[in-house]
Amino acid sequence: MNGFVAGVVSFLLRLVVIAMGLVMFASLLVAAMLLALVWVLRAGWARLTGRPVTPWVMGVDPRTGFSTVFRSTQRWSAGRRGNSAPEGASEDAAASRRGGILPGAAQVTDVEAREVR
Repeated sequence: MNGFVAGVVSFLLRLVVIAMGLVMFASLLVAAMLLALVWVLRAGWARLTGRPVTPWVMGVDPRTGFSTVFRSTQRWSAGRRGNSAPEGASEDAAASRRGGILPGAAQVTDVEAREVR
């Protein structure tokens, strides 16, 4: 009897998983068909009004993401550089490129300073 119940539960579980897969496939198919319908209507309207059919393009420029992060880094580095620069620290080009002098650098005594290349 236990084998029969286990077989029925296994069969029902398979049916449920297959039904969920079919629902997912159907929803993706409907979404793709709606997108195609919108594209066809848009192209038809452009031809009807005499305008050129412009392609859909992604409105994201990868360079803007990089420049946004770079500007954010400069903003936070500039605030740190003005507040915590130790005495005698010179503002050379290398220090400005790497964000300035690290906080607490004056207290480090177990390393020797060397020229940055």
